[in-house]
Amino acid sequence: MSLIHLRDLAVASPRPLFAHLDLTLHPDQRIGLIAANGGGKSTLLRCLAGQAEATAGDITRRRGLRTGFVEQDVPANLFDLTMAEAIRRALPPAERDANEWRIDLLLDTFDTPAEMRGRKLAALSGGWQRMTLIARAWITEPDLLLLDEPSNHLDLQRIEVLEDWLRHQTEGTGMVIASHDRAFLDACTTHTLFLRPEGSRLYAHPFSAARALLAADDARQELVFTREMKEADRLRQNARRLKNVGVNSGSDLLLTKSKQLNARAEAIEQAARPLAKQRSGEVRLANSGTHAKVLVTLDDVAVTTPDGTPLFRTGKIKIFQGDRVVVTGANGVGKSQLVRLLRRAAAGEAMPGVGIAASVVAGYVDQQMSQLPAGDTALGFIAGTFRLGDQRSLSLLAGAGFDVDTQRRPIALLSPGQKARLGLLALRLAEPNFYLLDEPTNHVDIVGQERLEAEILAHGATCVLVSHDRAFVRAIASRVLRIEGGRMIED
Repeated sequence: MSLIHLRDLAVASPRPLFAHLDLTLHPDQRIGLIAANGGGKSTLLRCLAGQAEATAGDITRRRGLRTGFVEQDVPANLFDLTMAEAIRRALPPAERDANEWRIDLLLDTFDTPAEMRGRKLAALSGGWQRMTLIARAWITEPDLLLLDEPSNHLDLQRIEVLEDWLRHQTEGTGMVIASHDRAFLDACTTHTLFLRPEGSRLYAHPFSAARALLAADDARQELVFTREMKEADRLRQNARRLKNVGVNSGSDLLLTKSKQLNARAEAIEQAARPLAKQRSGEVRLANSGTHAKVLVTLDDVAVTTPDGTPLFRTGKIKIFQGDRVVVTGANGVGKSQLVRLLRRAAAGEAMPGVGIAASVVAGYVDQQMSQLPAGDTALGFIAGTFRLGDQRSLSLLAGAGFDVDTQRRPIALLSPGQKARLGLLALRLAEPNFYLLDEPTNHVDIVGQERLEAEILAHGATCVLVSHDRAFVRAIASRVLRIEGGRMIED
């Protein structure tokens, strides 16, 4: 028996996000949900969870269906709770005391250290906050699990734990998983739904295989559309010739045939639709260049937390022009602190043991895009920061996927994906020659990730970046520095 059935579902907000969506989800199906940033993934998940209303169409749920929904953001009322208590609060009050043993069992399954369980969520890393939200959803024993970017902020070890759990310990639970993590989708999904304004496509394959099938289907549809438009054009040319002859000869029969040919051409044009792909905003970089061969030297630098707690020592490291250095390690070991330290040193702050070439121009983005002014609009930020004028700024933002309304919306109200694209646009306009990127693919759609990979390689960009995106790392890394046991080691 199906868990949930969608019939002719549509959402416009205000432009169409998707329409005419038909979908039936069965137990044991794990559907990967793919769309461009702002393409309706989170909206569809909220509709499935009963938290949002579709513009049109119907959703039929199995009687008594229990749904667990893991959103991207931690609810504000959970931050002051410990991890264990936040999970406990997901249970009905009458069941909490009797089911505390299940909380520990679930946290054991997720390899959660004992000391983490008593910490408040506000003090946990983004990765452990994600695992807490997933545990909250699972403790309710859902029939349907909805996951919105579940691997965001997780380190590689946590991602592997999550993948193993999803594959082997969730039998009988249907899932819809919105994600931009290509390796995660391949490991954890059985089906793939490409969400489009018109003509969404579902394939009974994980992402990579499904994407190849989608490309082949799109190519066939383009050929059919081109062929039908040529046929419509041929019919209209014949209709014009018959009309000319009919007018000159006074033949009503030829004029009638001309009208019939025009009607057939119009019918073909109405039936044939051009391929409606969602447009993903472009991702482009720039590289101002430098003659320096060595951009950064680290002479066994001590990296600490902001309050001075030691995290690790770098050892002796040189970063050369053209190096694409990926920093890896578990959540909380100090990867982001290293990137911030390099940013401060590049800005001119004295850092013992850190040498920065005089010609270095650093560009920086972090996981939360905190470098963006939350109170400003996207248009105000780009026009004001880079003094490009409104018209040029409007054009650049449109190219990055921002419509007119979104350009004038406060940055604080933008989606995570929109903030990521705005941050990458600002990075390009700064024209750095040394990129410091902390989880740059978080919240960027798959097309944007691939474009970012291509831009880094095409421009020969020198970069130090933190990433747990395995597909991204495989595509661009030339060196890997791993933080473990208080030391940074080159793999």
